[in-house]
Amino acid sequence: MERKLLILSTLFVTCLLVSNIITVKIVDIAGITLPAAVFVFPLTFLITDTINEVWGKKVARDVVWLGFAMNLLMLLFLQLGRVLPPAPFWEHQEAYEAILGAVPRMVFASLAAYLVSQLHDVWSFNFWKKITDNKRLWLRNNLSTMSSQLIDTLIFITIAFIGTVPTETLIILMVNQYVIKVLLAIVDTPFIYLSVKWARPRKEEFVANG
Repeated sequence: MERKLLILSTLFVTCLLVSNIITVKIVDIAGITLPAAVFVFPLTFLITDTINEVWGKKVARDVVWLGFAMNLLMLLFLQLGRVLPPAPFWEHQEAYEAILGAVPRMVFASLAAYLVSQLHDVWSFNFWKKITDNKRLWLRNNLSTMSSQLIDTLIFITIAFIGTVPTETLIILMVNQYVIKVLLAIVDTPFIYLSVKWARPRKEEFVANG
């Protein structure tokens, strides 16, 4: 059990850190403009829901706080890399700053959205777990993830862009991101069953709720 929890926690932190790095790249999918991170960050909700289901709310919350701490540490190290004097022959300081020198407002938006949405996800998953009497895992996973992704989208887009783009653009950004996140939440439904089945002790019978 400890080994599986370690694997999931490591995967959670990896997805979180990678998503915060690749979010600077804006991609165009079928005419919809999105940050690349929208395809990685949703995995963190799948992982916390798995941990929540198998190890409980306290452990899931601890993993969320661990991710927050590692995020701060990553930002500190990236800042250190930015301020260290470049070698005379190294000509990529501007590229480094453009990609990894996160603007403070974006950093704050990302951290605030992450912490609030992830802690809400942990709470929401347990709320629906009680409502469904520990049944319908697919429903608990989707309701908690979709509501948490909505919170994440609203907080991040608002803090990061309000006052810098027209209100109409702000709304479009929110809608585009949230629609993709909802679709990804639906797609990951089978994987929550596979993930929970893998994480549970072999001696415990896995019951496919719902």
